[in-house]
Amino acid sequence: MEMFFRVTLELLGGFGQTLRLFALTLVISIPLGLVVCFGSMSRFTPLRLTVRVFVWVIRGTPLMLQLILVFFGPGLLFGLPAMDRFQAALLAFSINYACYFSEIYRGGIESIPQGQYEAGQVLGMTKSQIFFRVVLLQMVKRILPPMAGEIITLVKDTALARTISVYEIMWRGQAFIKSDGLIWPMFYTGAFYLLFSGLLTLLFGRLEEKLNYYRG
Repeated sequence: MEMFFRVTLELLGGFGQTLRLFALTLVISIPLGLVVCFGSMSRFTPLRLTVRVFVWVIRGTPLMLQLILVFFGPGLLFGLPAMDRFQAALLAFSINYACYFSEIYRGGIESIPQGQYEAGQVLGMTKSQIFFRVVLLQMVKRILPPMAGEIITLVKDTALARTISVYEIMWRGQAFIKSDGLIWPMFYTGAFYLLFSGLLTLLFGRLEEKLNYYRG
């Protein structure tokens, strides 16, 4: 029983770090993704092509590789001081998920019928007014399922932060294998992920129900 409490306390400490990385990544990547989306839809061709190539590279390479490059790259390539491990993980996660979210946003915006944009223009609305008053809420309804999927994936992807020795929950659980020869803390770790993912699934399900009036 004493070992169980010890493991629980260690995992709770690691889960706090996991939640911190998860929450800060969303706070940064959700609005950043919208900025990237607007860049990828820009009428200025050099900007549009540059952003789309960047998104293609980020989405086409493993997040683990991006973590390693962000943490080790500045020091090895430019001789800069090493970045804080958590900050490096947060930067890599935020850029990665902003690129994924940008494509979801772009699909949502392009799915809105062109007639609604034209109707807004006939009413004398500016482009920003059309976006925020006509397009945005309809877009939210359409992108919620894929956004929910990406956010739940983020819960599990936080485990990759242990690659650069961020002491999140997976790192804490794995440490018991080396120090005490115990495998069951890893299964216990899985329960934390399952519980958190389950709560998020229920939350997004409720949100979809509340947005059902935006059908079509």
